[in-house]
Amino acid sequence: MKKILIINGHPNSDSFNFAIADEYKKGALASGAIVEIITIASLNFNPNLKFGYQKRTELEPDLLESWEKIKKANHLVWVHPVWWGGLPAITKGFIDRLFLPGMAFQYRGNSVWWDKLLKGKTAHIITTLDQPGWYYRLFFGRPSVNQLKKSTLEFCGVKPVKVSYIGIIKSSGDLQRTKWLEKIYKFGLKNK
Repeated sequence: MKKILIINGHPNSDSFNFAIADEYKKGALASGAIVEIITIASLNFNPNLKFGYQKRTELEPDLLESWEKIKKANHLVWVHPVWWGGLPAITKGFIDRLFLPGMAFQYRGNSVWWDKLLKGKTAHIITTLDQPGWYYRLFFGRPSVNQLKKSTLEFCGVKPVKVSYIGIIKSSGDLQRTKWLEKIYKFGLKNK
C-alpha cells in the first residue's frame, strides 16, 4: 500500500493551495493509499538555520514529527505557490531545518560527492502561479522548481519528481478552479 505525504507550503489557510492539497488527499484515499499531511504554517519551529551546518540546532518536536512522516512516506507531494520566483519563506525554512547532512544526505569525507539518503521515494511538485506555466519555464527558468526538484529532492535521492503548474490563479474563476481540482483529484487517485 502506497504511503503518501502531502506537504502544504502555503502560509494562508484560505488559499487555493489548501483546496489542492485536500483534493489530492481525497483522490489518494479513494485509491486505498495511506495519506498524511504536513501543513508547514501550522508547525511550531524557527525556520532560520542560524548556524548553517557549522553547529546543529536541535529540532523542535513538530520538525521531529515531520521528519518521521517524511521517512515513512513512499511518495511526497509538495503543494506551494511561487512567490518572487521561489518558495514561500516558511517552506524554504522547513527545508533548511530538516533536509540536513546525516538525515537527507551525507557528505563523503575529503570528497565532492555525497550519499543520497532518501533513495526509493518519489515526488510530485504542484505549484500555483500568477502566470502561465510555460511562461515561468521559458522566461524565468523555473527557479522554484530547480531549487526544490533538482537542488533538494533529487540531491537527496528522491526520483522521479513530477511537476505540475496550476495557473493563472489571480484571474481564474470558479469553473477553471473546479477543472483544476478535478485534475488534482485524478493525480491523487493515480498516486502521481
